[in-house]
Amino acid sequence: MSAGGNDRIDAGDRGVARARQVIDRLALFTESDRGAIGVTRLGGTTNLVFRIDDGAAHYVLRIPGKGTEEYINRTHEAQAAREGARVGVSPAVLQFDLASGVMVTRLVDGAVTMTPQQFRARAGAPARAGEVLRRLHRSDAAFTFRFELFAMIDDYLKVLAGKDTQLPSGYHDVVREAGVVRAALNAHPLPLVACHCDPLCENFLDTGERMWLVDWEYSGMNDPLWDLGDVSVEAGFDAAQDEQMMRAYFDGEARPAERGRIVIYKAMCDLLWTLWGLIQHANQNPAEDFWQYSITRFGRCTALMASPEFDRHVAAVAKG
Repeated sequence: MSAGGNDRIDAGDRGVARARQVIDRLALFTESDRGAIGVTRLGGTTNLVFRIDDGAAHYVLRIPGKGTEEYINRTHEAQAAREGARVGVSPAVLQFDLASGVMVTRLVDGAVTMTPQQFRARAGAPARAGEVLRRLHRSDAAFTFRFELFAMIDDYLKVLAGKDTQLPSGYHDVVREAGVVRAALNAHPLPLVACHCDPLCENFLDTGERMWLVDWEYSGMNDPLWDLGDVSVEAGFDAAQDEQMMRAYFDGEARPAERGRIVIYKAMCDLLWTLWGLIQHANQNPAEDFWQYSITRFGRCTALMASPEFDRHVAAVAKG
């Protein structure tokens, strides 16, 4: 049986019994006293994530969520997670089962899992996010997957075609309107680099001195400014936080075309993750109300694209 299995999750123990079943199958813990291992649920939206305390050794266990095999390539993810660790932006990968997607990494001591509230409360946090993204993007990391926005939209639409759910009204119209955005981005493309591509707040761990990145499920070679636009949306950055992030990332003032790409990607990440949310809704993921999640993201996308400044940013990107 693969490490992930299809065992039923007991909501009462927050998945801890499931985690212990998985630990029993992992070679990493063969010599451990299983009864003495501590297991604490850390969270996770589509996946189950746990802190594992085995004597003086501390780990993080990730168990993939239901239905993730439809849209996550674990071979790509494993390679990216190891590359992220190699270039010093992600914890070491100690075990990765490709058949199930179960992964064990080192725990980052003293790190806080970020949230929008933590990004506001922790001094310098937006700058540290910019710094870790710059470190990744300027590294020699090379990922096997190419993250291509419009191809992923098509892929997600194909997944949804086989499910009992509907798209928000006007979704296909907005995708067609985004053709202008696509042309602007392609007018002066940036070199593709290793990108996280899914910089949720919770995928940043902050020690107060530096940040680490985790969860490489969607990572790939991409326009680096996707990551900056996406984290800004996920964290709900205001103008001052955006400025902190950009100044740390660019070592100074961002050019109009760079700012424009970041704004464009704020809209485009909402356009893409709307579909991701609909897949979670169709898969009956209980983590949150994913129908409302999708409607909110799509509404935010259309509002930004309809704003007067959006056209100005698109023009700046097209000009280069």
